[in-house]
Amino acid sequence: MNRKLYYALIGGLWMALPITAHYFRENWDRLPARIATHFNAAHQPNGWMSREQALWSSLEMLTILLIVFTVVLVLSHRKRAITTSSWALLAFFYVAVGLGCYIFISTIDYNLAGEPIRPGLVGVVFGASILTLIAIYVGSQRGTAFPAGEVIAQEVHAVRGWAILFLPLIAIEFAVIVSAPNAGMRFGLTLVCLVLALAVAMVWNGFHYYFTRHGLEIRTLGFRLKSIPATQIQQYSSRNWNPIGGYGIRGLGNRRAYVWGNKGVCIKTRDGEVFLGHAEPEKIIRDLDSMMKFTNS
Repeated sequence: MNRKLYYALIGGLWMALPITAHYFRENWDRLPARIATHFNAAHQPNGWMSREQALWSSLEMLTILLIVFTVVLVLSHRKRAITTSSWALLAFFYVAVGLGCYIFISTIDYNLAGEPIRPGLVGVVFGASILTLIAIYVGSQRGTAFPAGEVIAQEVHAVRGWAILFLPLIAIEFAVIVSAPNAGMRFGLTLVCLVLALAVAMVWNGFHYYFTRHGLEIRTLGFRLKSIPATQIQQYSSRNWNPIGGYGIRGLGNRRAYVWGNKGVCIKTRDGEVFLGHAEPEKIIRDLDSMMKFTNS
């Protein structure tokens, strides 16, 4: 039932196309031959299209967005259970598509009655949605915390040079916030800046791996990201990380990765795979061996 409903709701995303097309059609005769479609930071129009170009451009952009979202949702859950994070991702895509429709419909309203487009509102909703998705995604993958006990070993995986690369982006973002023409836009950009600052803090602090008698805990900034019971670990080996997979907290379905570099250890469990990034994979292997001795003794 859950899977059928999930796939039905994926199909529901495509209702954005007829909704947008219908709004254009409803107001077609009232629209000028050329309509404003691009605006500067002060909400002043600086780009125009014909009605036909605006319609097809809107539908094309929505179609590309919908194809990408549909492929991601279908392929990532084709052979995997529908989880809380699955619903959260679907809801986020609904928000993203909804915001796209809002922008196109607001553009029509501007050309009909001069009603302002509110990019600040879009930024606030989108930023809040990203933060909510991250919180649900991380929270649903944590597992049960282990009882307090002896830590056999601890390793840290951080690439602080990456944090320095983020600093110019934050400086640019801050300059844009200061010069933003309205409070709504400043608020939305501030959310983006906070996300970047959080990313810098995570990169600088790195991923902390705690090997205990009960299993492995992964933390960052003091927050527990995941607990892997030792009894669920089946095998592990060193492996290189493919940069195409991205960096940070990665993964969909039953695969997870905590990585800032290109080396690490892949742990196979009963529930899937977990990749631990580390510049010296042999240290992770050694610590896992020590941890598993307690489990097997």
